[in-house]
Amino acid sequence: MSKLPGHGLPMTLGVGEVARRSGVAVSTLHFYETKGLIRSERSVGNQRRYARAVLRRVSFIRVAQRVGISLADIAAALDALPPTDAPSRADWARLSAAWRAELDERMAQLKKLRDTLDDCIGCGCLSIDRCRLRNPNDRWGGKGAGPQRLLVDKAR
Repeated sequence: MSKLPGHGLPMTLGVGEVARRSGVAVSTLHFYETKGLIRSERSVGNQRRYARAVLRRVSFIRVAQRVGISLADIAAALDALPPTDAPSRADWARLSAAWRAELDERMAQLKKLRDTLDDCIGCGCLSIDRCRLRNPNDRWGGKGAGPQRLLVDKAR
């Protein structure tokens, strides 16, 4: 195994080491690899070997997932980077700025849901679909299908 010059650190890491250092299961690494989010090389013994930069890519994936970014959007973001490079601070700033509007909309939706969640349940009748107090003359029905009162208006 070759070492990083002047550091004594291995240039590549095995799947177990990547899992241990990144905090994700080996099966998760395999899944990320099948989705094209990370790459490995095969050793002479047919073992997966990962470039050290994969640790930052896995961290990037985990943080993006944690804030609700879909794997498809994460994959599209990572496709804009060289396949073996780790996202830099500038990359994260650029990508997170692109996701900001989506996250703001999602946060607004969650806040509205939180703030109105107990409105109809509070009286105890549980007749949300036909409650005259909450929807007299079905005025929300004209706005479209689904829970219109709880949806955030995307036009804002």
